[in-house]
Amino acid sequence: MIETILQTRSIQNKDWATLLFVFTFVLIAMARTAFETRFNDFLKILVSDKYIKVYKDSSHLMSGFTILLFLVQLLSVSFFIQFLLHYFGYFAKTDWVIFLRIFTFFSVFVLSKFLIEKIISVIFNLDEFTEQFNLQKVSYRTFIGVVLLPINIYLFYNDNPSKTIVYGIIIAILTINMLTYIVSLKIYQNLLIGKLFYFILYLCALEIAPYYFIYYLITKN
Repeated sequence: MIETILQTRSIQNKDWATLLFVFTFVLIAMARTAFETRFNDFLKILVSDKYIKVYKDSSHLMSGFTILLFLVQLLSVSFFIQFLLHYFGYFAKTDWVIFLRIFTFFSVFVLSKFLIEKIISVIFNLDEFTEQFNLQKVSYRTFIGVVLLPINIYLFYNDNPSKTIVYGIIIAILTINMLTYIVSLKIYQNLLIGKLFYFILYLCALEIAPYYFIYYLITKN
């Protein structure tokens, strides 16, 4: 007599991710269509400072172009965070509930951080610098979000991505973020003369401590 052993087969649903990827491309297409000149300048942000110089006014921070691509950034970064958590053995990359939690937490974190920055910049009398710094920071990080989109698609549908590629992407993101601070300090050094101590407190409180806290929270829980 042959004994039959039944094993549970896990079927992963990726339809939700496909729909979100398509939606994200639609957002990019809308930004490209409605703001063609600005979008073309935006794509050259890593090799040219034209975009930063032309759109340095703080009013551009709340423009339709910025909001559309900011949403792209939130979605792309949330996907990438979920992939990293999956890669290091925390969660499944196909779990839409986990993605929703990451997206919500990341969105609240970024928006709360922005509001707190505004309050502290007024207290430390750094509002002129932080407005331009935030615009520049948002521009570079939004660019990262756009570039991450095709990378996320590759990582999401590839079950065995190369370790070299994964760590290379992480290093590239950290490098671009570091360059953002270096370029900002160089451009706005005149605004920081006499306020360097407050700026260091600003960096420690809002640019280092929050990310360390998130890292600690993930690794310990």
